[in-house]
Amino acid sequence: MIDHIDHVVLTTRDLSSCLHFYAEILEMKVEKFQTPTETRIALKFGNQKINVHEWGREFTPRAHVAAPGTLDLCFIASVSLEKVIEKLRQSNVNIIDGPVTKTGAVSKLRSVYVRDPDLNLVEISVPA
Repeated sequence: MIDHIDHVVLTTRDLSSCLHFYAEILEMKVEKFQTPTETRIALKFGNQKINVHEWGREFTPRAHVAAPGTLDLCFIASVSLEKVIEKLRQSNVNIIDGPVTKTGAVSKLRSVYVRDPDLNLVEISVPA
């Protein structure tokens, strides 16, 4: 019945820090889109996106408990893990674990773990 994930929603305390991390460091594209009543922000990569909600100003409907720091995300990189590590270090992003081998949805992964500005856990991986 379900084929794939289209998007997830990230709730942030600090929109500018959030957008800097995901757009400038992880190189996702920021997209603003208009609904009939408001302007929304998304982070696009590949065929997916992350919709961004500001804490206390979330759009409805929303998760029962929408809070910063509650996500645990895994992204597959389009470059080598060595290039990911180099970019993270150049951007002063602390790697809290890795490289380690993990099990992904399709294959074994080589991964590093970091925290975004809201302390969400972000795993960045390449196929092992």
